[in-house]
Amino acid sequence: MKDKRTYTNLKEHGEDMSHENESKITIDPNYKEDRGSLDLAFLIEKHKQEIWDYKQKESEWIRTENLLNGSKKIIDELSAKLVQQVRIISDLNYQITKLKKELADKNK
Repeated sequence: MKDKRTYTNLKEHGEDMSHENESKITIDPNYKEDRGSLDLAFLIEKHKQEIWDYKQKESEWIRTENLLNGSKKIIDELSAKLVQQVRIISDLNYQITKLKKELADKNK
């Protein structure tokens, strides 16, 4: 019995003979890759997209929170200035009435 790995021609010694029993797989040209809901690559891409969406939402929330905090600070500052201005106005009104009394007393 002849060994199947023996060379019959002199030129064959450079070829790899381990491919003799390999089968060739051909892909049907009409084959469409089925990426169903259980496909791992599909799930990974879906989760990456969800993570990106959540990061965008978090960024928007942080931006809104910063805007809210800035607005609160401005409102507090303006309220303090308004109270100060009301106090100044009431002091000036008191001084005006005091001066009117002094003027009225001098004119008598």
